[in-house]
Amino acid sequence: MLAYYFRLALRSFRRNRVLTALMVIAIALGIGASMTTLTVFHVLSGDPIPHKSDRLFYVQLDPQPMLGYQAGEEPNDQLTRFDAETLLREKRAKHQAMMTGGGVTLEPESSALRPFTTDARYTSADFFPMFDAPFLFGRGWKADQDEGRGRVAVISRTLNQKLFDGADSVGKSLRMDGNTFTVIGVLDTWNPNPHFYDLETGKYGDSEDVFMPFSTAMDLKFGRNGNMDCFGRKNETDETSLNASCTWIQYWVELESASQASDYRAYLDNYSTQQRAAGRFERPNNIRLRNVMAWLDYKQVVPGDVRLQLWLAMGFLLVCLVNTVGLLLAKFLRRSGEIGVRRALGASRAQIFLQSLVEAGTVGLAGGVLGLGLAALGLYAVRQQPVEYAKLATLDGQMLLLTFGLTLVASLLAGFLPALRAMQVAPAIQLKSQ
Repeated sequence: MLAYYFRLALRSFRRNRVLTALMVIAIALGIGASMTTLTVFHVLSGDPIPHKSDRLFYVQLDPQPMLGYQAGEEPNDQLTRFDAETLLREKRAKHQAMMTGGGVTLEPESSALRPFTTDARYTSADFFPMFDAPFLFGRGWKADQDEGRGRVAVISRTLNQKLFDGADSVGKSLRMDGNTFTVIGVLDTWNPNPHFYDLETGKYGDSEDVFMPFSTAMDLKFGRNGNMDCFGRKNETDETSLNASCTWIQYWVELESASQASDYRAYLDNYSTQQRAAGRFERPNNIRLRNVMAWLDYKQVVPGDVRLQLWLAMGFLLVCLVNTVGLLLAKFLRRSGEIGVRRALGASRAQIFLQSLVEAGTVGLAGGVLGLGLAALGLYAVRQQPVEYAKLATLDGQMLLLTFGLTLVASLLAGFLPALRAMQVAPAIQLKSQ
């Protein structure tokens, strides 16, 4: 029966080509605009590590002096080196990692390559198991290499391809800023977006090419990047030194379960009390412990203009649906005579209703195909924009299914009222008027 109604719908389209084209275009424009903005919102607001984001927590403490204190205000987003190293040493979580971004100059052994700079991450051993970074070759370093200032490095697959033609480079030497390191691991393709573990160096983009022990990078005075907030004494010659009054380090912990957050928060509260007793902290305890998604929400990772564009596109889709409702209503009412004859020949109201919905759904299907093409063009235009998330604007399989799902729902909603009106056509009146 549905196949029969589908054939009737195609015949109807051929008889009313202009009206059908207007409906298809209206739906396509609404779907194209809404799916473009919805796809951008989807890739920007997605969970970068969904299987454990509720067990990964970002730590904030408040080491600042009382000057300028306001009760209830947020503490600094980052930790001092002293606090980060102390928490790391005490190991009160399943995994813990301190980190900051940096940049290094690589000196390739191959004469075909000239020295070049690339992004680096100075971190601790638990970084890799905590964030489930996949390895193509080798492994990460151990905690004793953090403490021993080991000159070891983990590199990205991209850098391994560039320097070693993609071969297993574990054990090979890597010259950085005049110092020789040993490659102990090569990461497989890994590029979590948003760049949640360090939003100070960019919210979206590629992961770093080189990872090395934080202690080693500090000993060698490697350059760092990202924000730094200094307070208190201003006479430190090295703002990255252990006792400098500067916050510039990100600190993450992984707990066994989300329910352990209260215990770890109590530990941080006790730590803050101890530091205040020692004279380092002055303010009342001010602790924040947010999981991944709460941290992304707090940092407002999704740009405000993207949210606004999403609402505007959804409003535009609604306008297109209202127009489609009007066009379908006009089309069905023009066929009142035909519907009356079918009713007189025995078609039930339910059959007329179903036939009308199938016709509306067919219009929606055609509009969805065209809308998908418009969405692809829209996303291509987004990728040409000078914004850091531009290259992420691609239509994946999930959004492709959502496009057709949204199209079907939208077209059926648009066809509901006209179909309801069509099924109420009185056959006797229509037959008398013929």
